[in-house]
Amino acid sequence: MSTAQFDDIYLNQSRYAGSVRIADSGLGWKAILPSGVSPDQFPQSLTEPFLLPSSEILAATWSRAARGYECRLQTNNRGVVMLDGFEVEDLEELKSTLRQQLAVTLEVREHSVRGWNWGRMDFERNELVMQVAGKPAFEIPYSFVGNSNLVGKNEVAVEFNLENTVPGKRRATAGDEIVDMRFYIPGNTTVEDEEQDVEVADDMTAAEAFYETLKEKADISDANTQSIASFSEILFLTPRGRFDIEMFADAFRLRGKTYDYKVQYSAIQRMFLLPKPDDLHNLLIIHIDPPLRQGQTRYPFLVMQFLRDDELEIDLNLDDNELESKFKDRLKPHYDQAAYEVVAQVFRGLSDKRMLVPGAFRSLHGQPGLKCSLKASEGYLYPLEKSFLFVPKPTVYIPYGNIQFVTVSRVGTSSTSSRTFDLTITLISGPNHQFSNILRDELASLETFLTSKNIRVKNDLVDDQERLAAVLAEESDSDDEDYDRGSAADDDESVDEDFDADSSDGDVAEEYDENAPMSSSGSEDEDAQSEDDN
Repeated sequence: MSTAQFDDIYLNQSRYAGSVRIADSGLGWKAILPSGVSPDQFPQSLTEPFLLPSSEILAATWSRAARGYECRLQTNNRGVVMLDGFEVEDLEELKSTLRQQLAVTLEVREHSVRGWNWGRMDFERNELVMQVAGKPAFEIPYSFVGNSNLVGKNEVAVEFNLENTVPGKRRATAGDEIVDMRFYIPGNTTVEDEEQDVEVADDMTAAEAFYETLKEKADISDANTQSIASFSEILFLTPRGRFDIEMFADAFRLRGKTYDYKVQYSAIQRMFLLPKPDDLHNLLIIHIDPPLRQGQTRYPFLVMQFLRDDELEIDLNLDDNELESKFKDRLKPHYDQAAYEVVAQVFRGLSDKRMLVPGAFRSLHGQPGLKCSLKASEGYLYPLEKSFLFVPKPTVYIPYGNIQFVTVSRVGTSSTSSRTFDLTITLISGPNHQFSNILRDELASLETFLTSKNIRVKNDLVDDQERLAAVLAEESDSDDEDYDRGSAADDDESVDEDFDADSSDGDVAEEYDENAPMSSSGSEDEDAQSEDDN
């Protein structure tokens, strides 16, 4: 049995190259460990060889790609297989090998390089192809599509998978990836009735038809999959709105009025179940990576709010054998308790992730959180056992290990500033966070808690009081000392020689003293008046 081998070939846009062998039985690819990379650092998805039987291969195309040239294989049940890294000299050998070994004709395909962003979208067997002037501009394998949403009447958003399709294995993609794409599809369309094989008029827009077809082709609707548990009209603070939650074995789906999201359990980083300090609600926070996206907005935290008195009763769609084998000691077949406890326990059981709850910290009123503000947003700051968490929006997670020090200060001179203080958290890496308008009565308990967590606290309030006391002490000491009067203290006393103490002119007579002598000017006036009378 003859075989052909091609080296330095990349499988499905992976980061590492390997060798391809083609024989009568099919095709195989095996990664080559690069020099300087240990086996522990090598992605697990590439440790085993990739095998494709000849019966699976339907067609093959040759085209230009990022790493030289690419061979795309269309298969029966395994989607599109992409092999790139070929040289132009490999075309004839590869074409001959596929024809002789696998009875497959290699078709040379030219891509459109016009640069247009409009064209015709074709739904082929294993991928979505955009045709521009009769040539393919790009292809999107259905296996790459993770989710899709209908935005408005004429726009469809397509999100791509960022998780590996093989559970429990690390990704091996090369460099940056595109995460979503939007298509504007105007106009209306007709819907074909498959039972009668005729076209019937309908009010469906072209965007809706595209959206429904893509969900069916990419198998992202979960219409044929039975959910393990479903929760209706759950209030979300982030993203805002009410969503229906459908829980499956490996993922959960959020269905809203406008957007639908599908999140893998492997994307869950941590979960929190926290009582709200208003004594009315409980919060369930789920931290996910990669985050949800609505256009340019990202939501790394899902924040659900429940009334504390709401009850919920539910039966899980799991048989006893499956419940015992897969979810032993993690799930129960029946729940009948508070709604927030039911949803939290189902999330914890299906995702197999820890649920974090409040620790030892308690406020002056016995609550696990402090009311405060982050910039213009009011919320609650929870000092947990290993991190700070601010909710609801924007949700901020600050692990204690990333804190350099904490500063307690008071900003402003208003009357309210004397009753509150600000808490500034300086991080080792990342932007600082300032939480303001915290009641001053909470300072003592918060400082004690931070000290117990070995977090350095700088109290500017104490420093201000010490500086004020030092200034007052200096002023009190200066009151006991003589003041310096300047040059006036150095003047010598001297006798005024022109001053005659015994002179009668020294004292001025009182205005109404009848014995006071008349001045000379006054007598001259009287003499002048008597002469006039004569």
